[in-house]
Amino acid sequence: MNDSVLREALAKLLAKGQAHVAPKKALAGMDAALRGKRPAPGAHSVWEELEHLRLAQEDILRYTLDPSWKSPAFPEGYWPKSTEPTDAEWSESVRRFEADLDEVAALARDTSRDLTAAIPHGEGRTYLRQILLVADHNAYHLGQIVQTRKLLGAWKG
Repeated sequence: MNDSVLREALAKLLAKGQAHVAPKKALAGMDAALRGKRPAPGAHSVWEELEHLRLAQEDILRYTLDPSWKSPAFPEGYWPKSTEPTDAEWSESVRRFEADLDEVAALARDTSRDLTAAIPHGEGRTYLRQILLVADHNAYHLGQIVQTRKLLGAWKG
């Protein structure tokens, strides 16, 4: 099997969206005044969804690469503490989310790793499983961001 095709497909799935919205498109042009606004009781804001994405993706990536990584407490460690982000918090969250996403894509492209190999400290998990977990989780919550933006009248998709 030519695994370069698989690796490139995984990298594109992460960054380009394929059948779901691409991360950059989901976050582009978000009105600062609406970032922390919840469209309905019980729904999350775009800020909460973004920060959840960032925290979960960081945890999956660091767990995969660093045997000494300590995951945050579940579930509270996977959601933001603040409900209204400052411009600096928003920008930093987007920057870190995109940087970690690039690192996951680089992991997918890294031919020195067998994607089907068990992660040495990973309790039977494989690199491929972790990459697919990021792609799946991101697709779900990016869809939530689009839905929230639509409900807030802030989507021009």
